[in-house]
Amino acid sequence: MAQTRFAPDRGLTSRMVATMFLLGLLYVIFVGVLVALGVQTLLVLLIAGGTLLVQYFMSDRIALFAMHGHEVTPEQAPELHGMIDRLSAMADMPKPRVAIADSDIPNAFATGRNQKNSVVCVTTGLLRRLDRAELEGVLAHEMSHVAHRDVAVMTIASFLGIAAGLMTRFALYTGLGRGRDDRGGLPIGLIIMLVSGLVYAVSFLLTRALSRYRELAADRAGALLTQRPSVLASALVKISGEMARIPTRDLREAEPFNAFFFVPALSGGTSLAALFATHPPLNRRLEQLARISAQLGQGV
Repeated sequence: MAQTRFAPDRGLTSRMVATMFLLGLLYVIFVGVLVALGVQTLLVLLIAGGTLLVQYFMSDRIALFAMHGHEVTPEQAPELHGMIDRLSAMADMPKPRVAIADSDIPNAFATGRNQKNSVVCVTTGLLRRLDRAELEGVLAHEMSHVAHRDVAVMTIASFLGIAAGLMTRFALYTGLGRGRDDRGGLPIGLIIMLVSGLVYAVSFLLTRALSRYRELAADRAGALLTQRPSVLASALVKISGEMARIPTRDLREAEPFNAFFFVPALSGGTSLAALFATHPPLNRRLEQLARISAQLGQGV
């Protein structure tokens, strides 16, 4: 990974490695079960692998298309480009492509498989609501995702869930559910569905746990780069408050993209919902930024 001036996060790196290892182990077990059941998995795995390659190499274009975003030139958005130029120089990293999504939901996201193939996108709703300093704090947060490469890891980590879902559909559409194993026990299709469901659930929880931590890591790295954690905290509070003014229907339409967003479009308040959340609670993010602010004030 190319080095930048964004603060490295060993906790994030170790969690990314652990998540990839556990998901890989789960994938091997999953394939082993399918082979033991006599399922011809080659076609399904090829399809899943192709999906992974498309996601990995085209994640930036897919995300922009899904969010109705479009790239903008320096002439079209000079102030936004100027901020990203400045942050790129401060971080000593290649400048990502710049995009704007026509949406009143105040948010931003970054995606791309590496620093040379990345894009940072902000919504028109975010541009209208944040001042320059707050917007720069949000952009620093998003660019740190690219520097840490956690976006690429999240894309790869989603492969196992895709493979499990495809295998379940394959079992249903090819009539495997009507067959039984050699001992006359449960239908093979039902076994595949149960195993696939378990694999998907475990991979879902692992990626959600990583997603929550990577947001804290991005908050920290962005605040340290700009040296203004209070500005990022202000942006968090402002955006979270403005979400209450957005129609619920619009928030639900954007909810599938929560893992990309700076702030989730919808978030549950219960402890069970927190287990499935893509982001840590707002108060936890603000507490971390307050600690960083105190450390910077003390010269730590």
